[in-house]
Amino acid sequence: MARSLPGFVFILALAACSSRHEAPNVAEGGAAVSCAVGGSAELKPVCAVERSEEGGMLVLVVHHPDGAFRRFTVMTDGSGLAVADGAQVAVTRLEGERLDVSVGADRYLFPVTRKPHAANPEPSR
Repeated sequence: MARSLPGFVFILALAACSSRHEAPNVAEGGAAVSCAVGGSAELKPVCAVERSEEGGMLVLVVHHPDGAFRRFTVMTDGSGLAVADGAQVAVTRLEGERLDVSVGADRYLFPVTRKPHAANPEPSR
């Protein structure tokens, strides 16, 4: 048993050297949306959106490539999205067929489906 222990330690050392701790390039799961997160200024389709319902409200969980996430509540008055948790406020702006949402340094572009009776929302702050 004493003879195999150094070999076992050597294999563990090799495994530790070859492991990568880099964030994936694209978040897993859900539909992809363009986002600029983690200090990036460029919007890229690397975030994934998961939809769920909580308390009768539609909630979007946006997963970042590094494993972080942000939760948004879809507003029923047609005004867009609101941050579902945390103290930061979402600033929203409609750009054609996309909703541009900024929260702190992070920015997201969501596809928009307009209802025929929905009013054009004013930018929120």
